[in-house]
Amino acid sequence: MANHKSAIKRIRSNESKAVVNRYQHKTTRTVIQKLKELTDKKEASKMLPYVSSLLDKLAKRNIIHKRKASNLKSKLTKHVNSL
Repeated sequence: MANHKSAIKRIRSNESKAVVNRYQHKTTRTVIQKLKELTDKKEASKMLPYVSSLLDKLAKRNIIHKRKASNLKSKLTKHVNSL
């Protein structure tokens, strides 16, 4: 167990931040899955910028790696263009 007051606070804040990060990551994965399931090109192309912005936000906050975000955006764009 931590001995210093600041270390105890850091543990508490890390736990709360981890919960928020997990929620944001899971929400983005769900939206990506919904985008992959779409068959209508018009609807998918409307949803693509929203998903891209979510991925950029996750990468900016270091929840996912920036290259992973880039790879996902590329794959999703290819998917939407192939519809």
